[in-house]
Amino acid sequence: MFDVIIVGAGPAGMTACLYALRFKLKVLLVDRMQIGGYLNYIDILENYPGFPDGISGIKLTEYIISQLKHYDFQFMQTTVEAISKDAKGQWELKTAKETLVSKTIIICTGTVPKKLGITGEAEFLGKGVSYCAMCDAPFFRDKEIVVIGGGNTALEEALYLSKFASKVTIVHRRDRFRGDAVFVEKAKQSENIDFIMESVCTKISGAVTVEGVNIKGPAGNEKLVRTSGVFLFVGMNPQTEILEGLGARDDSGYIVADENFATTAKGIFVAGDCRQNSLRQVISACGEGAKAAYSVHKLLEKYD
Repeated sequence: MFDVIIVGAGPAGMTACLYALRFKLKVLLVDRMQIGGYLNYIDILENYPGFPDGISGIKLTEYIISQLKHYDFQFMQTTVEAISKDAKGQWELKTAKETLVSKTIIICTGTVPKKLGITGEAEFLGKGVSYCAMCDAPFFRDKEIVVIGGGNTALEEALYLSKFASKVTIVHRRDRFRGDAVFVEKAKQSENIDFIMESVCTKISGAVTVEGVNIKGPAGNEKLVRTSGVFLFVGMNPQTEILEGLGARDDSGYIVADENFATTAKGIFVAGDCRQNSLRQVISACGEGAKAAYSVHKLLEKYD
């Protein structure tokens, strides 16, 4: 029996774990991936306070883990398949191997990249199609690649890819970028980043690996752009299927919570990117994780 099980070991989950441990709670942190989650794939964080020259996601993860190890820190790498209540009113978390029991839960499962759903996307996954620049950029050294998207993630990843590729072409469906001005300016100043605006990618083609993409312009005309790789950054989907049936999600799958990060399912809290209206930044995820852990602490005080 745990006081709180935290599902998701990204920045929100790690911070929630740290605060819960400092409240002297019996805590279990679980994740299907390694600790740090997608934080481990961030090349450089320039807007995280305290690091004037930025910090890599891996290094920040290492720092947080070192803090956690000062306490009775427990981590389990497993996938939570479902959540339900037992006869005593405790929360049960079903995994492939066992059922975990806890008084409360904090959901910090984050998001996963959206798919475009176009021809060639699934067929060429791992053969030129990617959703992670830090993972796959070295495979495209001195090659021409295409980035699809116009938000912060697309711009940041394009900047990272430009360190490896001979040319990066950003394709965006709008006439202006949604990302922060600082990233837009950096991309425009880069010598090997080009732009195709008001256009969409309709098809990815090739023989064994990606060789080109079809781009449809504002007039409806299509052209083939030769490329060795396509990096897709067109938004995210929340990983919240485990709450299905508990009435805690909106129509898009994001978890709805009050100002204390409590959901409509009593005893379940949420923090980070999977929460409705979250800023979806590392710094805000950490703050939400801290507040969710505090809310758990206050709720358990009432039980005692």
